[in-house]
Formats: sequence, structure tokens, C-alpha cells
Amino acid sequence: MAALRSVNIGIPRTIPGTRTPTGIYKEPAAGPVAITREGLDGDIIADRRHHGGADQAVYVYFEDDYHFWEGEGVATAPGLFGENLTIAGPDSAHTAIGDRFAIGEVVLEVSYHRTPCLTFAARMGEPRWLKRFHQARRPGAYCRVIAPGNVEAGMDISVTPYAGERISVSELMGLDGMADLPRDFMRRALTTPIRDKTRFKYENRLASLF
Repeated sequence: MAALRSVNIGIPRTIPGTRTPTGIYKEPAAGPVAITREGLDGDIIADRRHHGGADQAVYVYFEDDYHFWEGEGVATAPGLFGENLTIAGPDSAHTAIGDRFAIGEVVLEVSYHRTPCLTFAARMGEPRWLKRFHQARRPGAYCRVIAPGNVEAGMDISVTPYAGERISVSELMGLDGMADLPRDFMRRALTTPIRDKTRFKYENRLASLF
């Protein structure tokens, strides 16, 4: 069974060399933390234009993927990549849109992948980080909250795979920046509970082709 390794809360800090605030610096929390429809209680989301919201309420990163980065020379620790929850068991390669994670009374549903940004590169202190992260195809997963509740490090996680089309977060990440997405892929993705922003984009693109 999968397990919750760490629950991580954003600590307000500024991006190095700027006065821009960010919540990417996260530290493991001691004791239970409430998860609401909008995310973790007490977590800082400084850039709400690109982060947060119902479809990206919780960001999950996987211990197996951290093991990969350790092999690449990255000194990892829970919360390093700005994730709310560090989970053991699944990995990005096999995690698909619509998969659900049940942690006690909390139920999360995978809605999209994480696209690396300049704030992430600044956090890692490596100019080439965005390219490295993208090429690795280990993005972690954004989730919406189906059922709120409290979680705590050490809890078991029950994983329910999505029964429909399997669109992995790794596959989605590989299409970042592609101007002409395959029609069949967009049609497949629209049968899943993908985030609304992407759903509207795919629907509009398909409609423009007729």
C-alpha cells in the first residue's frame, strides 16, 4: 500500500535576487493538517494566477521520483519541489488523470501535471533546471479535493486507478509547448476529468478544426 511520507506547508519567502514573494519553499508539518477544497490549511500560495484553485488545490510528488533525482545528484528532502504531499508507492510514469488517492477521510483526484517555472529554477539554484525537469518526465501531480479532511505523515494511502482512458501526467508533460496537438489525443483527454483550463483549450482547438 502507498503511504504519506510528509505533509508540507509553504513558508513565505522571496525569490532570490528579487522582492517577489513565493510559497514554493515548503517545510514538513508536525501533526494533522486540514485539507479543504482549496488546499492545505496554512499553506501560502503567492502566485494565484498560475497556482492553486480547485483544480490545482494539492500538489503531490512521489518518493520514487525523488529516488531518481538522487541518482542524478540532487540532494532531496520532502517539500523540496514545492509539493504539499510527498507520497511513497506510485510514480509519475504510472499516474494518470482521474486516479484517486484516499488518505483517511480525504480523497484527491489527479487533474493535471506540474509545469516547471522560473520560480522553481530559482528555488533549485540551477539555470538549466527547467530543461532537466522537463526531460525527466517526472512532474508529480496536481489534484482536486473530492473529499476534505485531515491528514498526517505516516498515514496509509489507497490508490484507485481511473477506469477510463489512461492519460498519464508524464505523457501530458511531454506535450508541453507543442503547437499542434494530435486530435485523437485531445479527444481522449476530454473523456477524463482533466482540469477545466485544459479542457476548455482542447474543446476550442477541436472546434476550430471543423
